Amino acid sequence: MRKIVHRHLGKVVAGAAIAVAGTAVMVGITLPGTAGADTTGGADGSGQSAQQAAQGQGGAAAVQPGVVEEAPAEGDRGKGNDPLTDDEIARVEKLAVNRQLFDGSENVRGARGPQRIDTQLAEPEADEVDDPNAPRRADVTFYDYRDDTLVTRTINLDTGKVEHTATQRGVQPPLSRSEEAEAAKLLIADPLGAGLKADYKDATGKELTSPDQLQLNSMVYTANPGGSASVAKCGEHRCTRLFPKIKNGAWVDLRDFVIDLSARKVIRLG
Repeated sequence: MRKIVHRHLGKVVAGAAIAVAGTAVMVGITLPGTAGADTTGGADGSGQSAQQAAQGQGGAAAVQPGVVEEAPAEGDRGKGNDPLTDDEIARVEKLAVNRQLFDGSENVRGARGPQRIDTQLAEPEADEVDDPNAPRRADVTFYDYRDDTLVTRTINLDTGKVEHTATQRGVQPPLSRSEEAEAAKLLIADPLGAGLKADYKDATGKELTSPDQLQLNSMVYTANPGGSASVAKCGEHRCTRLFPKIKNGAWVDLRDFVIDLSARKVIRLG
């Protein structure tokens, strides 16, 4: 790893050196009849488990293997302040995009239609806070790369109607997974991504050709007043820094690079 750090622009670093890091937790599950089992011999050294010995002496019947039950089916509709169900999310995301919005907007790839960012249960109206029968609403947020606007549509889940539409400029929520993947794709295809690809080759012995080969985290990047002219539009444009991790491997340090998704270009700071 020390050689990689000095040789390439995209430096492989330990996970603790990056501010954005994930933690995997392994959870052990003990099924009935296996607690304390030893594959090489029982507790008495005779090759029998304690349970087998008990059966041989007229003990209780063997404990049946554990059964993992599937989670109960999610209902089509939630109630009150319940989180949106999968069915509700799918429904409101379709209702939020009418023909006018679809034809007049662009997603992160430059195709027609806005880029979906998030879907959440909407806050109740001020006069509905204590009303147990208040309608459930959902806020569906999109980013329109055609003109760099954030569009939020509020849909009444009871009527299926779009009740409010809010459009904002200069507002940059966290990136969606699709946007992270597109940012990585742009970097991999750009000459400035050579260091990242070299680090990946050194770590895995394979060529890096797709964002699917990386675990991606990101942070929205906004330009500081008086900063570099190359990133001056970041904040108005949708820009990001990536914090990629080689699957089953190390993090790669790309803090010197900004991807401007609106302009579809990679910028090296400094």
